[in-house]
Amino acid sequence: MNETPAKQKRIAIQGGYGAFHEIAAYGYFENEEIEIVPRNTFNDLFGALKQGKVDFGITAIENSIAGSILPNYNLLLESNLKIVGEVYLRIQQNLVALPGQTIENIREVHSHPMAILQCQRFFDDYPQIKLIDSIDTALSAKEISDKHLIGVAAISSARAAEKYHLTVIAESIETHKKNYTRFLILKGKNGENHDATAVNKASLTFALAHKIGGLSKVLSILSFYDINLAKVQSMPIIGKDWEYQFFIDVEIDNYQLYSQAIEAIKPFTSGLQILGEYLKGKSILE
Repeated sequence: MNETPAKQKRIAIQGGYGAFHEIAAYGYFENEEIEIVPRNTFNDLFGALKQGKVDFGITAIENSIAGSILPNYNLLLESNLKIVGEVYLRIQQNLVALPGQTIENIREVHSHPMAILQCQRFFDDYPQIKLIDSIDTALSAKEISDKHLIGVAAISSARAAEKYHLTVIAESIETHKKNYTRFLILKGKNGENHDATAVNKASLTFALAHKIGGLSKVLSILSFYDINLAKVQSMPIIGKDWEYQFFIDVEIDNYQLYSQAIEAIKPFTSGLQILGEYLKGKSILE
């Protein structure tokens, strides 16, 4: 009896083919049949998920050098989408241009502002090069190829350089070599259900209730229940002076204790949401 072939998953990424989001998607959905669906912006990515155009989406949320991507926390909060996984990608940034170009020929470098930030020290030695922000690393490489731009380079992955027939004129130009980006895997409207029994990490968000020492009480309660805090991120709440939305990641060793801790912190929070429960992400190389 023939088995029904597994349905190909449609995965929305921010950026073009060859973007680090695509590399992370293949790393997470290893050995699975997937179709990459590029989206120019994170807004477009979240829209595709909410409209059911894709099964899953993958979005960068923080970088070990440049820090958290705060607008994506807002998008996550407003979307009501669930986090079902994560992956850490070792980022190697490369300077790429048309074949035959050298660093001496380059007048402009186009790339995503976070990529430029990660490579700033390299460009300190080339003050004649103008750094120009773009929406994506891979799309910058594609534009150079499509328009045959002389004297223009991009910061991108080696995969993007290969895909768009560009030459790597300087490799691994990131300032810090232990440069990792954390990506979240989000389930779309039509994505398959996630196995909630296989979890050891959770992402939560809440505002603090109007009580003195609210945050310290929340953290003390989590400590009492032996919940390890992996990350705390705060953001001001627009329209409410000096009030903040908190996003925290916790590690789960005992699900029962974790559940009890969630119930215990509720009286000290406002609008507590569990954004997702999932397995801690593995680290992969480009």
